[in-house]
Amino acid sequence: MKILVAGATGVIGRSLLPILIREGHEVFGMTRNEASKNAISGMGASPLVADALDRQSVIDALREARPEIVIHQLTSLSNYSLEDNARIRTLGTRNLVDASQAAGVRRMIAQSISWTYEPGHHPATEEVPLDLEAPQPRKTTVDGVLALEQAAAEMPEYVILRYGLLYGPGTWYDRNGLMAGKVRRKELKATEGVTSFLHVEDAARAAVAALEWPNGPVNVVDDEPAPGTEWLPLYAAAIGAPEPDIQEGSNRGERGAANAKARKDYGWEPLYRTWREGFLASLPS
Repeated sequence: MKILVAGATGVIGRSLLPILIREGHEVFGMTRNEASKNAISGMGASPLVADALDRQSVIDALREARPEIVIHQLTSLSNYSLEDNARIRTLGTRNLVDASQAAGVRRMIAQSISWTYEPGHHPATEEVPLDLEAPQPRKTTVDGVLALEQAAAEMPEYVILRYGLLYGPGTWYDRNGLMAGKVRRKELKATEGVTSFLHVEDAARAAVAALEWPNGPVNVVDDEPAPGTEWLPLYAAAIGAPEPDIQEGSNRGERGAANAKARKDYGWEPLYRTWREGFLASLPS
């Protein structure tokens, strides 16, 4: 198939493009940076330069590529700004959906997240509502996710991938990533809040599998939602950081997510079933 990946040089895109190429698809990689064109070409895809926040730029790119499927992996995470990322989810997705519809795209696979569900005591299934009553700053994230998912659902066919917290090469949880630095400085406390993780390679593989999945949202997370009191000490040890301090309580909505739909209904199997094996594999000393 002819597939356009928006956000082609992000942490997921860098894993995703080679898989799509190996499977025989004709792939276009959309990036806003001219400097990234060579990297996209090096992975075997055709580069397209377009700023997701520039409506006409995106329309022109989709008109040129005429893909059958768009895989939306757009994020804005480099500055650790909730507002910037919410803007990409809101305005960037709006532009991408409108351009896709104008170009006759039939299916969109969109990156969302699995930690914006309303509070609860058990890992959330896809039927649990988003946390629309969340206070700020969480509300900024929830509103961005809601806008992204509603826009993607306007496509004739759509799959919304509610990813777990990403770790692996190039992420904030890489050995030299943002969170690794915080843990080394003991700025991150081990709390009772529950997190569902996902390795970037499993995120990419799920996007490929979603080419054949039914419409709707699906949690793409590993098999073991875990409180910070369990995962953070192991992560700290894996990167050679001091043991984290323990802090009682949790933040709103830290409940993790259930992956039964992806695993049982769709047959998706992660390479890294839990963060326990994934941390050890992706954080070599």
